[in-house]
Amino acid sequence: MENALFEDLLQSLKEAKAISKGKLEPSRRFEMLSTDVKAVREQIGLSQSEFAKLMRVSIKTLQNWEQHRRSPTGPAAALLKIVAAAPEVALRSLHG
Repeated sequence: MENALFEDLLQSLKEAKAISKGKLEPSRRFEMLSTDVKAVREQIGLSQSEFAKLMRVSIKTLQNWEQHRRSPTGPAAALLKIVAAAPEVALRSLHG
């Protein structure tokens, strides 16, 4: 590894440590807004069991999402965004 690249990485790690200890403010902050799973489910008028089948997850997983104990990630999060944005298209595609 080039010395300059190593020094950049080392400096980044030092900054990350200082930020995590509250000694330094981050240069930027990203806020990830999670989808309100219960609102999406109610919007399309499905029961928990029907929506869990549609999403291909267990009812327990769906309940954890709805009660904010867990958050959907990856493909499930993407599918939820699609269902929220275009429920008719999503339902037609997933049931077809």
